[in-house]
Amino acid sequence: MVLVRPTTVADWPVLRDIRLQALRDAPHAFSSTYAGEAAFAESVWHQRATRDGSFIAFIPEASAAGAAGLAGGLQEAPGVVELVSMFVRPQARGRGVGEALIDGVVRWARDKGADSVHLWVTETNKPARRLYEHYGFTATGERQPLPSNPALTEIAMTRPLNDI
Repeated sequence: MVLVRPTTVADWPVLRDIRLQALRDAPHAFSSTYAGEAAFAESVWHQRATRDGSFIAFIPEASAAGAAGLAGGLQEAPGVVELVSMFVRPQARGRGVGEALIDGVVRWARDKGADSVHLWVTETNKPARRLYEHYGFTATGERQPLPSNPALTEIAMTRPLNDI
C-alpha cells in the first residue's frame, strides 16, 4: 500500500532531500539542476512544501526509509494541469509509488476542474514513458529541448480526464 498526501511546511526537509536526490540520480529527467536547487534557501523549500499541488508518497511498512516519491501538479492554463517533478526513489520502484503519485495528481486536477493532465518526459526515459503510457497518457507530437540539458529532447504527453 502507498500513501500519497499533500506536502505541508513540516515536510520541507523531506521534500528537499528527495528532490535533491532526484536531481543527482536523474539529471537527464528534470528541467532544473542539482547545483541550482541545492543553493535554495530554507524559505524556498517552505514555499515549495506549502504550494497547492505538491505531493509526497510513503510506503507505510517502510516508513523508516522516508519518503518514497514526489510529484506535483501545476495549473497554468484553464482546464489543463501539468504533472511535474515526478520521482520515485530507486528502492521504492516497482511497488506502485509512481501510479499512486499520478493518481494523486489526477484527483487534484479533477478537483481543480481540469479536463486533462499534460507532462513532459525526456525522450530517452523509457521506464517513465512506459509508466505514463500504462496510466493512459499518449504522446502529443510536441517536442522541446530539455531546459537543463538542451542536447536532450523532451516529448509531451497528455491524458484526458473525462475517461474515468
